[in-house]
Amino acid sequence: MNNDPSDLLEMVRRELAPEDGANRLIPLVAEGRLPRERIAALVGENYWYGEGYKRSILFLAARFSDPPVVDFFLGVVEGVGATRAHLLRLAGALGLDEQDLAAYEPKPGCQAFAAYVAWLALNGSQSDVVIALIANFALWGSYCGAVAQGLRRHYGLTKEDVAFFDFFAEPTPEVERLASSVVHHSLGATGKVPDSARRQARMVQAYEHMFWNTLAEGVS
Repeated sequence: MNNDPSDLLEMVRRELAPEDGANRLIPLVAEGRLPRERIAALVGENYWYGEGYKRSILFLAARFSDPPVVDFFLGVVEGVGATRAHLLRLAGALGLDEQDLAAYEPKPGCQAFAAYVAWLALNGSQSDVVIALIANFALWGSYCGAVAQGLRRHYGLTKEDVAFFDFFAEPTPEVERLASSVVHHSLGATGKVPDSARRQARMVQAYEHMFWNTLAEGVS
């Protein structure tokens, strides 16, 4: 068994990757078919779940306070905080200000992801939580990259406007190093993903797709 941390990270990502086509919103953005008001809704949903998601990750950092796990969670919190200005910049490019975002009515299907992460923060084991979330970060990043590209190509937005999505699409070397260390630490000597972590990864990814697909409903 090869227990190199970076190899284990890639193994987790491959094993827990979802089927192609699970996200129905990405092709709509990539082809310029998603109405502009749905792009605004995407910003509104991210605004609403951002703070609650950050608190869930902080709670996980308090529960699992040994390195490298705590360092990883604190890095996630730092990243979420750093993107707030980017999200407001994107909102402004769409004609929205923070008051508009605060008045936006979030959709339950979009907010279910953050709610489940909060459940995991309270109930999940360390290995289940970190494996499920790290697998999902790779998924989220790939979707963010596709959205950023589509917004630049079809919706007249600049690289600066879509920096929120580009940030998550391009993980930094330090984030990758921490993710590799956490996976290695969590899987231990076996180097195998436990069934319980697979289960949680499946649940997290289902809620992830619910987020995107809720915004794609009714668009052909």
